[in-house]
Amino acid sequence: MPSNKNMQGGKAFGLLKEQQRQKLEEINKEYLEDQKYRDEEGLAEKLESLKNKYAEFDLNDEGEIDLMGLKRMMEKLGVPKTHLELKKMIVEVTGGSSNTINYRDFVKMMLGKRSAVLKLVLLFEDKANSSPCKPDGPPPKRDITSLP
Repeated sequence: MPSNKNMQGGKAFGLLKEQQRQKLEEINKEYLEDQKYRDEEGLAEKLESLKNKYAEFDLNDEGEIDLMGLKRMMEKLGVPKTHLELKKMIVEVTGGSSNTINYRDFVKMMLGKRSAVLKLVLLFEDKANSSPCKPDGPPPKRDITSLP
């Protein structure tokens, strides 16, 4: 099953990632100039964060998150999903038009008002990374008066 795709690392991989980053930057500029998103607070920072997250899970380096990229994302977040659940998530994000999530769909989902499982999971990941660790040791003793 030979593939025509060059899976070489090093310089070629760096050039590929740089091209991908430039494409995502161009799309980010479109959103920054779009009147619909003018009221969004901290839009430039949000778009930069979304670009980095998207690039992390774009496994095939074609500018799309496919089923396996989404599966990896969910497993990394500690919420493994079945293939059927993942397909439903992709359909929810793309509206059934594609089997992969492109960057525009990803940004629309994250900036939009639509409640999506993927959006909640990514927000949860940010909160989990910034929250302090749980205290060690047994919980403090409680008496009957402290109960609700």
